[in-house]
Amino acid sequence: MLTVHHLNNSRSQRVLWLLEELGVPYEIVRYQRQANLLAPPELKRIHPLGKSPVITDRGHTIAESGAILTYLVETCGEGRLIPAAGSPDRLRYTYFLHYAEGSAMFPLLQKLIFSLLPKRAPLVTRPVVTMISRQVLRTMITPQLKQHMAFWEGELSRSQWFAGDEFTAADIQMSFPLEAAEARAGLAEGHPHCMDFLKRIHARPAYQRALERGGPYTIGR
Repeated sequence: MLTVHHLNNSRSQRVLWLLEELGVPYEIVRYQRQANLLAPPELKRIHPLGKSPVITDRGHTIAESGAILTYLVETCGEGRLIPAAGSPDRLRYTYFLHYAEGSAMFPLLQKLIFSLLPKRAPLVTRPVVTMISRQVLRTMITPQLKQHMAFWEGELSRSQWFAGDEFTAADIQMSFPLEAAEARAGLAEGHPHCMDFLKRIHARPAYQRALERGGPYTIGR
């Protein structure tokens, strides 16, 4: 049976959600983040990088959200959750599957790191670290985040979903950046289409079932 090596509060929640949308049976092996928020070393027994998400299926070990979602849609989807080949929506679908982790998550990760740095710096260096962090956030990271959020808002004003008028795996992939931006980057301010997207995905029965299977899911600010 397909196995999801599931780390709490991680991107693997998207994998559970896709499996619930497709109605594919699976089992979960659970891993808990350490006090430093990193994945436990046990995950390295499954994949050398020790990251989540990772699945095992039919003798294959597959890591990375986009690769996993592509594999599941191709092997289990039976044409569901993917636009028709050769269509403009298929191009958007492919783009957002890669963009979500390739471009969108980078400034969100930077935001998290530079927000945490002052709290974790030694007391003697904390004022300097705080000053530098605030400068980097103000001049580099925040402008990038605003640009990305404006891009999402524009795309969702064109169509109900990221790859057109039909819900696809691209929306599952894009859920994590938008949820992170709501938690960390003020997405709720001035981005009504993005917030409507989040409201609609959170109401999907498969999303709710994935939460029941995967456990509590929050993205830290």
